[in-house]
Amino acid sequence: MNQEELELVSSGEIETAKESKETASNEEAQAGEWYVIHTYAGHENKVQANLFKRIETLGMKDKIFEVIIPVEEQFEFKGGKRVKVEKKIYPGYLLVRMILTDDSWYVVRNTLGVTGFVGTTGSGGKPVPLSKEEVEHILNPEKSGAVRYKEIYKEGDPVEITSGPFAKFRGKIKEVYPEKAKVKVLITIFGRETPVEIEYGQIEKI
Repeated sequence: MNQEELELVSSGEIETAKESKETASNEEAQAGEWYVIHTYAGHENKVQANLFKRIETLGMKDKIFEVIIPVEEQFEFKGGKRVKVEKKIYPGYLLVRMILTDDSWYVVRNTLGVTGFVGTTGSGGKPVPLSKEEVEHILNPEKSGAVRYKEIYKEGDPVEITSGPFAKFRGKIKEVYPEKAKVKVLITIFGRETPVEIEYGQIEKI
């Protein structure tokens, strides 16, 4: 325990000091609001790195706190094996948690690779922050993935099976099972329409 802490103990203030630090830390973790910025698909990591550099160089850590590329874990079949990979949920988009001021807006908007904020109000207007529900949906895809996949795959969609015993077969989706991350596809085998159950990672839209 250092001299400062000893003095605080003697004055009965050390617990208050610790609580103040914890409160400040929590407030910093919650500070600002989340905004969406747009870039070109495939440039997300580069833009994120550029933003981190500008935040550091221009001393904006007290205004811009986080820059996130939304990703989720998915399974793909490679070489006949099921492997876990990280996929960008929204290619071309990043999330920024920041306190919106003229300065912080300028730093983000003029970062190399950023094409603009999503959801601005009017010509030259300021961006609109995401709601808490939208942030939860984006940052916790495992809780809302079923809904998102239901939007991606729907009954009647033409698809091609990319792996497994029915690879290269084409058909239409008959049913969607988002809770299991599977679909039922109608394919033609020996001249007969046959339903087969396939995982999301084994099909592609045609």
